[in-house]
Amino acid sequence: MRILIAEDDPSFRRLLKDKLTAWGYDVIVSDNGLEALKILQSEDSPAMALLDWMMPGLNGVEVCRKVRETWVEPYTYIILLTSQQRNEDLVFGMEAGADDYIIKPFKHNELRLRLRAGRRIIELQAELMAARDSFQTKASHDALTGLWNHGEILHILSKEVSRSEREESSLAVIMADIDFFKRINDSYGHLVGDVVLRLTAARMHSLMRSYDYIGRYGGEEFLMILPDCSTDAAIDFAERLREKICGEHIDTSEGLVPVTISLGVAATTPGNRRDIESLLKIADKSLYLAKENGRNRVEIVSG
Repeated sequence: MRILIAEDDPSFRRLLKDKLTAWGYDVIVSDNGLEALKILQSEDSPAMALLDWMMPGLNGVEVCRKVRETWVEPYTYIILLTSQQRNEDLVFGMEAGADDYIIKPFKHNELRLRLRAGRRIIELQAELMAARDSFQTKASHDALTGLWNHGEILHILSKEVSRSEREESSLAVIMADIDFFKRINDSYGHLVGDVVLRLTAARMHSLMRSYDYIGRYGGEEFLMILPDCSTDAAIDFAERLREKICGEHIDTSEGLVPVTISLGVAATTPGNRRDIESLLKIADKSLYLAKENGRNRVEIVSG
């Protein structure tokens, strides 16, 4: 674990560094408060910090307060090193955001135990953050394909429609459906069907821009949202998607499975505004037309 030592006394700083290195820490050192603050506010900031109370530039309490004012995850566990003995001074330091303090002079084992406690808190917080992120992902993503789920892709569409109206920009949506997917399940089994869904989704996703969105709309149907995309550009993109899917069979445990998709396009432009319901209705009608006209094709209807 990385740890910062901010201490202006060179001999004490060197002693601390040697001890912490021997205990397995990756040590960063600073001899003033301004530099310490810069390190703690950097993107790759250490998880723990030992701050001397009295330092040039900024003292340890001031550094602690500024870190807490601009705090973003992950959390930095801060221990103040101090010669202060008065309770009111120690309370002042803790109220500034310090997690612990240790009074000089101190025994090495005491410091080691304080660091171990801080390290455990950092590790527990990392576990909680990972669990929270996992729950958030499960709540917003489809478990099979990893794409946005039905509710989340519609929420994104709502935001993008509002943004396109506000910025007077174009917005296109594409609804795609795997052709004859029931036959795939019936012929090869549902496990192969899951592979087809997952890999088809991945292939489509691979062609999208970093600011496009794709979600599993339901079953074997997908919804794509293309900000700042004209109608013609959306049709061209949908055709590239179609060629990508039908151009290479999907390799499964039951052999190579041919897959095609039908796609329906809808768009809203500055000169032809549409709300969410209209966009989805037109995209759905366009998809239905693609199926009616033989599948493995792109269609768009006027609306």
